[in-house]
Amino acid sequence: MTAPVYAIGDIHGQIGMLDAALAKIDADGGADARVVFLGDYVDRGPDSRAVIGRLIEGRAAGRNWVFLKGNHDRMMEWFLRYPPCQDPHLLVGYHWFHDRLGGIETLQSYGIDRIEGRRQTELAAEFRAAVPPEHAEFMQSLRLSFATGPLFFAHAGIRPGVPLNRQAENDLLWIRQEFHIDPADHGALIVHGHTPVERATHYGNRINLDSGAGYNYPLSTAVFQGRDCWLLTETGRQPLVP
Repeated sequence: MTAPVYAIGDIHGQIGMLDAALAKIDADGGADARVVFLGDYVDRGPDSRAVIGRLIEGRAAGRNWVFLKGNHDRMMEWFLRYPPCQDPHLLVGYHWFHDRLGGIETLQSYGIDRIEGRRQTELAAEFRAAVPPEHAEFMQSLRLSFATGPLFFAHAGIRPGVPLNRQAENDLLWIRQEFHIDPADHGALIVHGHTPVERATHYGNRINLDSGAGYNYPLSTAVFQGRDCWLLTETGRQPLVP
């Protein structure tokens, strides 16, 4: 039997949910379990700083963890640049501090409370000073995808018809409808988050693990052996099937 691979959906600043998910994985697979984090560690929830800190702690301890980049992580990473950047893939009228995106909550987790009425260059300078260097480095180090056996992990999904090893960054971080409506076999089972659903869902050719933790709904954690998938719950493994 192949070794299990674990995956955690979009965390969005929910440190308590993350710690509970890691405890379930440790109980099921032990401290050496391979875990793939699907990105969107920041925004919306109350403690993005603590989430990033916990992931860095695991990396430093040599845990077998794979960290993917989400679109929200890229928004934070780009705002830390000099000069700061807003993601051009956002809809017109949107920016990282829009009420629907959650950047304000991320800044607040780093101790920055005065946001309204300020210039972005001034705010970005304060943010760069507040973010520990290892946090900034972590956000820059995130992977765009990860493949193992019959599984392909990406934050948002993939562009149908494009080889998995030639996917574009914007698609891996942002794609939705074109990917969701395509029933084709993509050559691997695609495991993703990005688009909140009521519960983790298996669609046959893809699995969506974003169950809305950023909106205070449960964080989904799954375990894979080959293409077989189970959700980890308080009572153990529960099959996740199409």
